[in-house]
Amino acid sequence: MRFTIVEDNQTLANGIAHQLRDQGHAADVIHDGDEALAFLLRDGADMVILDVNLPGCSGFDVVRGLRQAGQTMPIILLTARDSVNDRVAGLDAGADDYLIKPFDMKELDARIRALLRRKPLSEGDVITVGQLDYDRTGRTLRMGGVDIPLTQREIAVFECLFERAGQIVSKPQIADHLYGVGAEIEERVIEVYVSRLRKKLSHAGIKIKAARGLGYLLDIA
Repeated sequence: MRFTIVEDNQTLANGIAHQLRDQGHAADVIHDGDEALAFLLRDGADMVILDVNLPGCSGFDVVRGLRQAGQTMPIILLTARDSVNDRVAGLDAGADDYLIKPFDMKELDARIRALLRRKPLSEGDVITVGQLDYDRTGRTLRMGGVDIPLTQREIAVFECLFERAGQIVSKPQIADHLYGVGAEIEERVIEVYVSRLRKKLSHAGIKIKAARGLGYLLDIA
């Protein structure tokens, strides 16, 4: 998944980003409200972790701007404000959850998991892909009831290709999904992840085809 973290406390923002990246997610970090709104309207995100007090427009304004533009990604607000009125204002603006600072990273993880469970999935939580069962919420692949041992990065590559099944996905698009927009990652790194994933899925009716100079395509037999 691609997360966008909007927080002017750089230490906190980097700590959240580090934890999410360790779990195999991509994380973009922004420290300004105006910049965040422009970025999210342009590039989107799978989930936003958003501070309320920001340089530029406030977190409340960012939420309103996204919702008014029809953006529906889950949003968790972070704030030191603990009054009921502030929590109500954030939720009324369109946020999905509200976390009071200081907080434990385990609690943030739990809030993220809860939102993922609540997020509507048109195909259902578990999808049959070839001979595999793909659990979108748990981020696991199973064959014959047995988990396929994938690293966090490998499952992230699968998710990126699956979301665009039948379409060519470029290496920069995969890098953005894994590390965040604009990350400077050598193409060889992406090639290694795709190669490992291809080998692990080769007996499951799934093929990852290479389009020379263009990227990769997930073919479900």
